Amino acid sequence: QVQLVESGGGLVQPGGSLRLSCAAYGYMFGNLGMGWYRQAPGKEREVVATISSAGGTINYADSVKGRFIISRDNAKDTVSLQMNSLKPEDTAVYYCNGVNRQFIWGQGTQVTVSS
Repeated sequence: QVQLVESGGGLVQPGGSLRLSCAAYGYMFGNLGMGWYRQAPGKEREVVATISSAGGTINYADSVKGRFIISRDNAKDTVSLQMNSLKPEDTAVYYCNGVNRQFIWGQGTQVTVSS
């Protein structure tokens, strides 16, 4: 059974930065596209960024382009999200999953952007 564990969230002021990490246990996801998703209170879960299996193809939601950077380390089965210039509207619970959302969702990590 695959377990996804997200970490790195927290409270940050507008304009600040955070780095999120996702570890996959029980599965070597080196051949899978992976993504970061987020869900704000009262809103649907949305995709933030995706990265192909070898990292050669990356896509971002328009709302985070130029501010967030997704990366992966297949040797460690981890995927990361560097978030810069954070805005209050980035406040959400952040999750990782395959690009097809094929795994059971983890607990996510809370990101709160507030002064």
